[in-house]
Amino acid sequence: QVQLVESGGGLVQAGGSLRLSCAASGRTLSSYAMGWFRQAPGKEREFVAAISWSGVSTYYADSVKGRLTISRDNAKNTVYLEMNSLKPEATAVYYCAADSASSSDYAAAVDYEYEYWGQGPQVTVSS
Repeated sequence: QVQLVESGGGLVQAGGSLRLSCAASGRTLSSYAMGWFRQAPGKEREFVAAISWSGVSTYYADSVKGRLTISRDNAKNTVYLEMNSLKPEATAVYYCAADSASSSDYAAAVDYEYEYWGQGPQVTVSS
């Protein structure tokens, strides 16, 4: 069993930056692909970014390319989501998720591939 705990959410002005962290306990994350998803009020959960367990491959939603960066530190059992040039439409609850079934250089962009989920910090971007 993997427990995921996110941190780093909060309130930021448009154009600002935040870094979310997702720390794991229970098992090492080094063999899990990791993803970040978000859910805005009244909307379905959507894919944001993912990284293979090797760290070689990264994937981003078109809406965030160039502004968000996913990374991982397997030694610290932690995955990060660096968010820059934030827009009000980025306001949402952000969830990290872990997938044990991916190959070393692949990470899924769909939520049903992920088995473990964190509780999700709120990110609010004010205009």
